[in-house]
Amino acid sequence: MMNDLIADALTRIRNASMRKLEVTTLIHSNTVEALCKVLKEKEYLEECKVVETEGSPKKTISVTLKYDDNDNSVINEVKRISKSGRRVYKNASELKSFKNGYGTIVVSTNKGVISNEEAYKLNVGGELLCSIW
Repeated sequence: MMNDLIADALTRIRNASMRKLEVTTLIHSNTVEALCKVLKEKEYLEECKVVETEGSPKKTISVTLKYDDNDNSVINEVKRISKSGRRVYKNASELKSFKNGYGTIVVSTNKGVISNEEAYKLNVGGELLCSIW
């Protein structure tokens, strides 16, 4: 059984972008779905949609990766920050910018899973899930 679905999702996205695949499939959870929506808002992913397979109660998330004009992935690095053995929390004032605004930190807050810029605007802190640039 998989313990850390977020780390698995990030690894699948990272591996698919290195292999220049167009589509990859992630294991569904509400947190992974919210994470994909944030990555789509920040234009790191082209599309993400929940797929229900017939005859199976399990859902998956189909993710379409995004590439630039030179066929390079728009994702340079994806890193898991909070892990199951070590959780990392920051307050709103510590979430101002990442990589001088070129990167994004995905934060799990009481307002939902949002980007660091949105958490700073809403003045909420939370658990840092991952960083991407």
